[in-house]
Amino acid sequence: MRTTLVSIPTDTVPLDGAYYEPEGRAPTGAVLLFHGNTMNFYQGAPRFLPPVLTELGLACLAFNRRGHDILSTRDSRAPEGGAFQLTSEAIADNRTAAAWLGARGFAHPVIIGHSNGGMLAVRHVADHPQTPALALLSAHRGGEELVPRASRTGLFAANRLEEITAEARRLVAAGRGGELMLLPGWWHVVSAATFVDLLSELPDVLALAPAIRCPVLYLRGDQEPAELYPAEDFKARATGACAVEIVSNCGHFYVGREDAVAATVATWLARTLRSSPASPA
Repeated sequence: MRTTLVSIPTDTVPLDGAYYEPEGRAPTGAVLLFHGNTMNFYQGAPRFLPPVLTELGLACLAFNRRGHDILSTRDSRAPEGGAFQLTSEAIADNRTAAAWLGARGFAHPVIIGHSNGGMLAVRHVADHPQTPALALLSAHRGGEELVPRASRTGLFAANRLEEITAEARRLVAAGRGGELMLLPGWWHVVSAATFVDLLSELPDVLALAPAIRCPVLYLRGDQEPAELYPAEDFKARATGACAVEIVSNCGHFYVGREDAVAATVATWLARTLRSSPASPA
């Protein structure tokens, strides 16, 4: 495959990424890859999927949302990254990346999202009903219940949810929403404004499921709790066809199971696009 580093402008910092194309032939369609919380375009699924997807004849755009990694810097000492992400900004970033692909002739790309990127993918596809296919890789449930549920498992605020929520709201009310707070569980550090945003602004995957009419693959590792990654509940609510795949001996980041996940996605996508009356472009 041919790989080109890209930088996609936004109204603030650009979205950095990689554009992959099949070697020696024109792409027959395109895929947009959404990374997970505090991840990036060069780790996890956005890294190991393009080789198998380009073999199907598909171009792939993997890109960093402005909320990538936990903390980062660019060309100054000003911090950026996942600790400062807002849901509205993430949704806008996905639309910006889709428009970049559209300008290259791919108005309706396949959408693949991992974890938080999967939750955002459901919102994106609900807003773009001509999407030909959607693959959700351990997409979390989103909605207002996510932070309490995840904290009960030891993530985010863990057993200090009430205390940290009160402090985050106090800082935002005082105009100090950019101030960083330490969390006892993943993802470890977050701005007050981002923590408050997580409490109320996340799209609800199950509430959006009836709006998803394209074919869906919802994949989860067998070591992941269905409470947080509700593949079966999504399938029951989705309007279109939804295939659920549970990958054995597999955790949330697919370590050591990348080939199995990639093969599952590629097989499902090849079959789905062959049977679709519409072009993936």
